[in-house]
Amino acid sequence: MQGTEIQSERRILTTYEEVRDGVVSIADSAKRSITILTRDLEPGVYDTAEFLEALKRFALGKRFSRVRVLISDPAKTTRNGNKLIALGRRLEAQIDFRNLHQDYRGQLRGAFIIADETAVMYRVDGKRYDAIMGSHEPVIAQQHLKEFEQPWEASAYKYKMPVIEI
Repeated sequence: MQGTEIQSERRILTTYEEVRDGVVSIADSAKRSITILTRDLEPGVYDTAEFLEALKRFALGKRFSRVRVLISDPAKTTRNGNKLIALGRRLEAQIDFRNLHQDYRGQLRGAFIIADETAVMYRVDGKRYDAIMGSHEPVIAQQHLKEFEQPWEASAYKYKMPVIEI
């Protein structure tokens, strides 16, 4: 029995509208995880009703779902506000936000969204809407995830364990 080869639909995106629709498509395809690297949660991309609904369906409808969002310019995010943050507060068990550690600021210029280590939309410059999107690109997705892991771990919040007196 031969294995079935899955074909990827690869597209070049060049407009805000294509990127906005692309993130919804990637989120809709997720079964286990969504990983996002973004400059500032990109108002009009990650806070649209369509994206938020897709993310909410994923987070509530999939057992053990996980959403990780790494923000490289957190000052701009807090200044502008974002509906994704509000959703993340309501679904904090499934959605994890981290602000990029200062040691990595300026090093990560790109932006991406990845679903399940296979579907990916990547932009070399997170300030622009030129992107490549693939529905089944495990090698490319895993390369970006590998680059994501160290900054993600370095950006973890360090909480002190509470002192419990007996």
